[in-house]
Amino acid sequence: MTAETTEGSESTTGAEGTESPESPAKGAAPGPRALARRRRRATVARFWREYRRHRAGVFGLAALSLFVLVALSAPLTVGSDVESVTNAPGQPLESPSGRFLLGTDQFGRDLLGLLIWGSRVSLLVGLLAAALSVTIGALIGITAGHFRGWYATVMMRITDWFLVMPTLVLAIVLATVLSRSLGTIVLAIGVTTWPTTARLVRAQTLAVESRPYIERAKALGGGHWHIMSRHVLPNVMPLVLAQTTLIISSAILAEATLAFLGLGDPAVVSWGGLLQDAREAGSVSSGDWWYLVPPGVGIALVALAFTLCGRAVEAVLNPRLGVSR
Repeated sequence: MTAETTEGSESTTGAEGTESPESPAKGAAPGPRALARRRRRATVARFWREYRRHRAGVFGLAALSLFVLVALSAPLTVGSDVESVTNAPGQPLESPSGRFLLGTDQFGRDLLGLLIWGSRVSLLVGLLAAALSVTIGALIGITAGHFRGWYATVMMRITDWFLVMPTLVLAIVLATVLSRSLGTIVLAIGVTTWPTTARLVRAQTLAVESRPYIERAKALGGGHWHIMSRHVLPNVMPLVLAQTTLIISSAILAEATLAFLGLGDPAVVSWGGLLQDAREAGSVSSGDWWYLVPPGVGIALVALAFTLCGRAVEAVLNPRLGVSR
């Protein structure tokens, strides 16, 4: 065999028997990103498997999904004309009938349509206020647990001050001083309900920062932002998620309370606003139960659904709580 033949056979073997360095070899281990995606999918699947074991949580999730579906489909099912006072289809305070299943309000508007339309506002305000509250609480809790010293002392004294102050009174003051709008309601609820989250997140942050891998990360040159974003935040996120579901129900109740007290936006229909209109119309004394009961039941059911979901999430993320199924 000549040298040329040997060289040709070697080149042929190199072209056919091996793969290019750019493409991974068959059977090679997946890359870091693929492993991360696989772990996330496995975590979500495991979470859902454990969540389904909690019957109350499944019931709450089903009820919440129904409310969200009704709220999202409101523009198609009832339309914005249901808010019109001048084009009301019925007479004032008609009792429930085949035409109006829940009767009419003091202006002759269909209460069922108003109840469906008002669910959009109540759910939106609850979600936004809870998001603002949890964001403020998580930010203060993580930073106070990480930096400690005088910063933690000042932040915790501010948190204690907000904890001892009546939340509803502070929200009423903010809603009275600022303009009457949905943004004001969200701000008033969000900036008065964050202290509990801050306390819980700070305690969890202190527990996380005492672990050995945090010391190794600091020894390897990890800065404050790296420690808080890459190590502390992922460990406190389960607590933040469970706290969010619990705060949403409180935020919806707070929005209904402020609207009932006349501090909401009068141009926007919400469940609390419907209760305020019923009070002004004298439905309590006249016995017009169809004006009072449906909004109150809607508020109670949504708050209960979020509470059940929150308890189930908390039980899945922390099985030591021993929450019943």
